Amino acid sequence: MPKVPLGDTVVHYDRTGDGPALLLLHGTAASREQWGPLTARADGFTVLAPDFPGSGLTTDDGGPITVGALAAQAEAVLDHAGFETAHVVGHSLGGVVAAHLAGTRPDRVRNAVLHAAWPVTDVRQDAEFRYWLDLLETGTFARMLPLMAFGPRYWAQATAESNEQLVKTLETVLQPGADRQIEADRAVDLRPVLGRITAPVLVLGSAHDRIVTADQQRALAAAIPDARAAEIDAGHGAPAELPDEFARLVLDFVSATP
Repeated sequence: MPKVPLGDTVVHYDRTGDGPALLLLHGTAASREQWGPLTARADGFTVLAPDFPGSGLTTDDGGPITVGALAAQAEAVLDHAGFETAHVVGHSLGGVVAAHLAGTRPDRVRNAVLHAAWPVTDVRQDAEFRYWLDLLETGTFARMLPLMAFGPRYWAQATAESNEQLVKTLETVLQPGADRQIEADRAVDLRPVLGRITAPVLVLGSAHDRIVTADQQRALAAAIPDARAAEIDAGHGAPAELPDEFARLVLDFVSATP
């Protein structure tokens, strides 16, 4: 697996396929493995999927994680992989990082899909993130995840047994740096950079997102000069809940830009 050092951090990333770069940035408590279903469908792209500090194989000094540092690490992956520009896709915290990269390094981003991203963490959202930290301490974070992440289509077909099995699976894949990534979520403020984004952007919201409100999604789209909005009939965790539909929306958009 390729790896690139940047200060005290060694970023590990997957590289798959051939073609223009498609940089995939994962969400809080996840890892690059979140992108397996999308990567499998991304024909014609070189997929670059890094682990954030606290996730997967990436190592660092264990200190605070910032959105700016994550964006710099994403850019370092592009440099290491030999790409001047990339299509950039981010989910949740990864969407925030993608927006920051597009606003601070517009020459590196061909277009971007921001799923379940938000412009600034407000009081309600910060209360949610504080609750996540409490759940991590008590070992019950994984039990909350399906309630937080999935919409009615998941619950319509779930059984008590299948949901319990999912919770057990989630307990095994939660990343050790989840608490540090949640602290980064608490500090999000993209407002200084959103107006500097020049690439075409798809702000992809989830109709049943309990973490990012419809007002936040609208505010994000309104603040980006060349943005359009779309919605998927899922919860916050749409990449896992509806992987086929999510991949179609993402790949249709990124493929439309040469």
